[in-house]
Amino acid sequence: MNNVKSLVVSFMLTLIAVSSFGQSKIKDVRTNPDLYFLRADEVANSLSLLPPPPQQGSILWLNDEAQYQWGKLQRDTPRGDQAAADARVNGDGVPNAFSDAFGVRISKEETPEIYKLVINMREDAGDLATRAAKNHYMRVRPFAYYHEMTCNPEQQQELSTNGSYPSGHTSIGWATALVLAEVNPDRQDSILKRGYEMGQSRVICGYHFQSDVDAARLVASAVVARLHANDNFMKQLGKAKKEFAKLVKEGKVAKVERKAEDTAK
Repeated sequence: MNNVKSLVVSFMLTLIAVSSFGQSKIKDVRTNPDLYFLRADEVANSLSLLPPPPQQGSILWLNDEAQYQWGKLQRDTPRGDQAAADARVNGDGVPNAFSDAFGVRISKEETPEIYKLVINMREDAGDLATRAAKNHYMRVRPFAYYHEMTCNPEQQQELSTNGSYPSGHTSIGWATALVLAEVNPDRQDSILKRGYEMGQSRVICGYHFQSDVDAARLVASAVVARLHANDNFMKQLGKAKKEFAKLVKEGKVAKVERKAEDTAK
């Protein structure tokens, strides 16, 4: 009887172990190309990649404080309105943010391949890439540190429990800019400028310190480099470039305005 009980217990424990392994595998290993490109173990570890956030009283900390004050001065201006809008990276927020700079509306209906490229890499560059350093340092965000409002109070409660260093929104914006500049190199200046602005918008709103934003751009660059070693990403990038070439041929892409000194060369 004891042997039978032992066998039953052993069998049940085996089932639990297999079930737990299966669940953890599904949870931790990201392999769905319809949602993202990279697995967690394929992304550069932001904690290993980045230095610690600036210590209070350091030169970099003083710069963070100065940039925070600069950002507050921008809020009641058109730039402040843009910063508030840049906070929306969910849904069509990222495609919408880059459409003007890219020269054509990026949407599921009009540019499905470019749209899929942008949407699928969003979490690779955002939460997945910044998670390790965020969770380790749990740096208090500027608005919480100074006990002040942001440019978009609806997100304050959620973000107050999330680490500030590095900035996930900035990483998404800069990674997207790098990739879109590859799809449309003629407009790389406007695309990269827009990506840079998305990071500075986080400073303006008081969501992040400048050092959070600067660190995120390094993380984003590492993500894009790794994406280029991913077969699914490269296939989608190829589809996006082919779709864009067709749009150019059809005259549907806004032309780049050249300065007089450029055309004179």
